[in-house]
Amino acid sequence: MNRVKQGFLAFSALFFSLTAVAGAGMPVRAEETAPAARDTMAAGTGKTVTLRVCNWEEYIDEGDWDQEEAIDLPDGTVFGENSLVQDFEDWYAETYGVKVKVQYSTFGTNEDLYNMLTLGDTYDLVCPSDYMIMKLMSEDQLVPLSDHFFDPSDANNFYIRGVSPYIQNVFDSTRIGDEPWSKYSAGYMWGVTGFVYNPNVLTEEQAATWTLADDPAYRRQITIKDNVRDSYFMAVGALKGEELTAPSLVKDPAYHQKLEDAMNDTSPEMIAKVQDYLQQVKDNVYSFETDSGKADMITGKVVANYQWSGDAVYTMDQADEDGYMLNFAVPRESTNIYFDGWCMLKNGIAGDRAKQQAAEAFINFLSRPDNAIRNMYYIGYTSVISGGSDPRIFEYLDWNYGADEGESGTVPYDLGYFFTGDTEKADPEHTLTVSEEQLHRQLAAQYPGTDVIRRSSIMRYFTPEENAAINQMWVNVRCYNIRRVPVWGWLLMGAAMAGIVTLSVYQNRRKHMAG
Repeated sequence: MNRVKQGFLAFSALFFSLTAVAGAGMPVRAEETAPAARDTMAAGTGKTVTLRVCNWEEYIDEGDWDQEEAIDLPDGTVFGENSLVQDFEDWYAETYGVKVKVQYSTFGTNEDLYNMLTLGDTYDLVCPSDYMIMKLMSEDQLVPLSDHFFDPSDANNFYIRGVSPYIQNVFDSTRIGDEPWSKYSAGYMWGVTGFVYNPNVLTEEQAATWTLADDPAYRRQITIKDNVRDSYFMAVGALKGEELTAPSLVKDPAYHQKLEDAMNDTSPEMIAKVQDYLQQVKDNVYSFETDSGKADMITGKVVANYQWSGDAVYTMDQADEDGYMLNFAVPRESTNIYFDGWCMLKNGIAGDRAKQQAAEAFINFLSRPDNAIRNMYYIGYTSVISGGSDPRIFEYLDWNYGADEGESGTVPYDLGYFFTGDTEKADPEHTLTVSEEQLHRQLAAQYPGTDVIRRSSIMRYFTPEENAAINQMWVNVRCYNIRRVPVWGWLLMGAAMAGIVTLSVYQNRRKHMAG
C-alpha cells in the first residue's frame, strides 16, 4: 500500500536541470486571499467548488476496510469505510453548507510534479517534499496560508490544534530568504532515512553507518536509492564520517547547525569527491533502485537497503507476514529528516477565496486525529499530527506498539519530543512500554528516538547553479564510470583513434596528390 517515493533517475535529473527556472529570486509576499473568518463564500449560491488536488501515488486512505481492521481505541473506534476524499466532500457540505468536488490526481516523483506544472497542468493544492516546497517558494508560485488557518479557537482548524510542536518548530524555523516554510506549507508526513537490514547477517553496529554502501564485505548485497539527492546525502555522510562523529562536534553547543551545514556542503570540491565516492559505490552495490529494494529485502536477495522510514515500515511488515525478520538502523553519522507538505498554487487558486477556503479545509480534515490515524494505517508513513488535546494519536501508538500486560523483555520508549516539542526532558505521560525489539524495528522507524532526532538534518534546496552541477555529477555516475574501463578497453580506444588519424592522413595525401 506504500507509495513509491522515487527520486531523480539519470535522465529525469538532466531533464529537470534543463527545465528548472534559473536564477529565481526570493518570493514576494502575496496578498491575503482567504477570509479573516470562515464566511463560506459559496454558501447559498448553489455553486459547487471544484478543488484540484495532486498528491503522491497511494498516499491517502482509500477506505473499503474490512471489519476486522477497525482500530478500537479508548477514545473511539477508527474505521475507513469510504475514501477520505469522499468523506471530505460530505464533511465540507455538512460543516459549511457548500458542495465541493475534489478532482484528485497523483504524481510519482517531485520532478514529475514540477514538470507537470511547467507544462501547464493546473492544481489548487499539491503535496511536494521539503526541497520542492522550497523551490516553489523561491519561484513565488505559492499562496500563503490564511491567518485564520492558524487560529486555534476555530474547532475545525484541526491542523494548528493538532500539529506536533516539534514539527511546527521545524516549519517555523526553516526559511527561504526571510520567510518560513510554515507561511506557505502545512506538513502531511515526515520521516528519516537509514538502512533496512537482515539482522542474521549484519549487526546494528555494522548497518548503522553510511559507509555500509561501499563495504567490500557486502559486495553486491546492498541496494541504494536511484536518485541524486538521497545518494548525495549518503555520500557526504560517508565522506565526512569522522568529522560528524568527532566528540568536539557532537558536544558543540552549535552542533545541530554545524551538522546541517556539513551535510549540505555543495562546494565544487565536495561535488567532485561525491562523484568519485559514488562511482566506487556503484561498483560495490547490487543496484541503484527506486522500488525494487523492498522486494529484494523481503526475498533475501540483498542484506541491506537504503530506505525512507515509511517504506522501511512497509518492508518490515511484509517480511513479518512471511516469518522473516528485518530491522532498521539509522546511520550514526547523520540522517536526513524529510517532510511532505500541502501547498496552494497561485495559478490554481487565482485569488478565488472559495477555492482557498476549500483547500485549507481539506488540509484540516486530513489533520483530524482519526483521519491522520487512517492515513498512517493505510500508507505506513508518519503523520505530522500529534493530536493536541486529543489523545487518539498516542492511543494509536500504544495500540500498535505497546507491550502486552505481563510481557517480558520490555523497555520504555519516550516520545515526549513529538508531543510536547521538548527534545531534552523526559516525558512520562508520553512514554510507551514496548518490546525491546521495537528499538530496532517499526516503532523506531516511524517515531525515531531523541538520539536520532538530534543527529537529523534537512537537505536544503539547491540553487539553480548547484542543481546543475550536482545533476551533471549524477549523470556522470549513472551513465559512465571511467573506473570500470579495463586495460583492453583503453588499448582498443587507442587503436581506434590511431586508425582514425592514419585514415585522415591517408585521405589528405590522396587529395594532395590528385591536386
